[in-house]
Amino acid sequence: MIRPRPARWFEILAARDDAALAIEALAGTGAVELEAAPASGLPESLADLKPRLSEFAELALRYRAYWPTDGLAPSPFPEPPARTLDRCLDRVRAWAQDAEPLIQRLQAGAAEHVMLERWRRVFRALAGSAIDLARTATAGPLVRVRLYVFPPETDPAIPPRLLLRQFVEDGELHALAVGTGEELAQLAQQAASLKGHVHDMPTWLVTDMARNEAYIDARITALGAEDAALRRDLAALHEQHRMREALGNAWRMQWLVANVRALEAGELFCRITGWTSDLPGRTLAHAIDRSGARAILHFPQAPGGAAPPLLLANPGWARPFEVFSRALGMPSRDEADPAVLLAIAVPLMFGYMFGDIGQGAVIAVAGLLLQRRWPLARLFIAGGVAAMMFGFLFGSVFSLHLVHPLWLTPLADPLTVLLVPLAGGGVLMTIGLALRAVEAHWRGDFAVWLATDAGLIAVYIGLLAATLWPGGFVVAAAGALVFCGGHAWHAGRALAALPALGELAERTLQILINTLSFARVGAFALAHAGLSSAIVALMTATDSTIAAAVILVVGNVVVIVLEGLVVSIQTTRLVLFEFFTRFLVAEGRMFRPLPLPPSLLQETTR
Repeated sequence: MIRPRPARWFEILAARDDAALAIEALAGTGAVELEAAPASGLPESLADLKPRLSEFAELALRYRAYWPTDGLAPSPFPEPPARTLDRCLDRVRAWAQDAEPLIQRLQAGAAEHVMLERWRRVFRALAGSAIDLARTATAGPLVRVRLYVFPPETDPAIPPRLLLRQFVEDGELHALAVGTGEELAQLAQQAASLKGHVHDMPTWLVTDMARNEAYIDARITALGAEDAALRRDLAALHEQHRMREALGNAWRMQWLVANVRALEAGELFCRITGWTSDLPGRTLAHAIDRSGARAILHFPQAPGGAAPPLLLANPGWARPFEVFSRALGMPSRDEADPAVLLAIAVPLMFGYMFGDIGQGAVIAVAGLLLQRRWPLARLFIAGGVAAMMFGFLFGSVFSLHLVHPLWLTPLADPLTVLLVPLAGGGVLMTIGLALRAVEAHWRGDFAVWLATDAGLIAVYIGLLAATLWPGGFVVAAAGALVFCGGHAWHAGRALAALPALGELAERTLQILINTLSFARVGAFALAHAGLSSAIVALMTATDSTIAAAVILVVGNVVVIVLEGLVVSIQTTRLVLFEFFTRFLVAEGRMFRPLPLPPSLLQETTR
């Protein structure tokens, strides 16, 4: 369970024209990473698609907003991909020719709708003004009126002879300007340089603002009806030109060329190879059978020299804690995956620093609510439950001592609160050293480890035991002899014991310092208890029940947010920089499955 497993090599022999269908079916499993022979390249049948896909991308840039997004149904592939894509492009071009007038009317209606809403806001901003907007619309020819809109936080230089009425609406500076054509042109240049806009006064303006509002309402209603009619016409064009099938095929081809770097292909057949996380192979076989592709799947031995991607084999409750090792990379085949250990150690450290029943419950509930949108929130479920457990041990409920502590009150016995995490850190460091022994066994170097690094464990455990038992120094001395003697034996010369002694001193000092770092767990537990005590002191200092309740609520919110962040950072630091340095290098290759094809992505989104 703690050793990563290599992915399984698979090979598929498929009819060349069915290769895209087979690869799409494989990607739908989420269990395939393609890898072709080093000398392979993209088959000519797929390489020829690139110019056609470039044309499709240009069409998408112009028309994608008006294409159907649901019900895309790519056709089966009993023909060369290039021929299918040519048919797609023919349909899209024909659709574009018929749809262009409708799209132009839709865009014009949308632009008019935006302008009507803008003028509605302008009228409301000028509601108390004496300006007769109807007369501004007919001003000229010497003096004219324009509305200028500037982006937020811009400061245009106004020509001195212009008459202005300025106001801010939706964060934008609006300026109703009166002046000659030359003066207005100068302001228009500034608006363009500042990415603003210039608008002529509408010809439909009248003096009565109520009639202007009524005109806007009526016109927006008419534009809505026209928009609905135009979109129905577009929907009819989608069916007429079979756009859902054409787009489904085109998106499939675009996905294929973007994600398939190389394939071995001949005139009739194509060889698809790679790695799968479906070790029994049943999911892949079912996907190929269901796709209808003419293909044969088998699982031979991987080619010599191939480096398989690795898979972590953790139970569901431990998988969220894989994020810690993945922060460094991927454990190699001969490195231990610590996720199961972290599923115990991380919540204990988090809960110890955050020991409170009520606050732990809030964190656990937040994790439950957020886990679908933010998978990392699952860590807070375990952390919150652990915080509740330590809350019972410390007797704290939302910073109040409402229950009798099952163990101790942190501020009443601070030394014990500091020493317990040190002992726990010693256990965790010893486990890290033991994992190094397991890794040596996997590599076939256990005899070397036993003659060398086994002595380091004895030195470390002996020094820790010496704090309570003087005989620990004897154990440490014996471990030092084993470490130095083992290095001398392994090197085949006695003088090798001298540099080994220096190495032992350095590594022992380092691991002792790492162990001392776990004192911060106790320090933060005391800091948490101190903040809780401060909240209680503020509550008792007021005579108002309402004020006391506010202090309790606000204080707990501050503690949960502030300490939640700090405690999470400290826990991560202890794991990455103290525990992992004992055994984890993370030089493995991560399994990276093909992204979902467009057809399945559409279903997932829906």
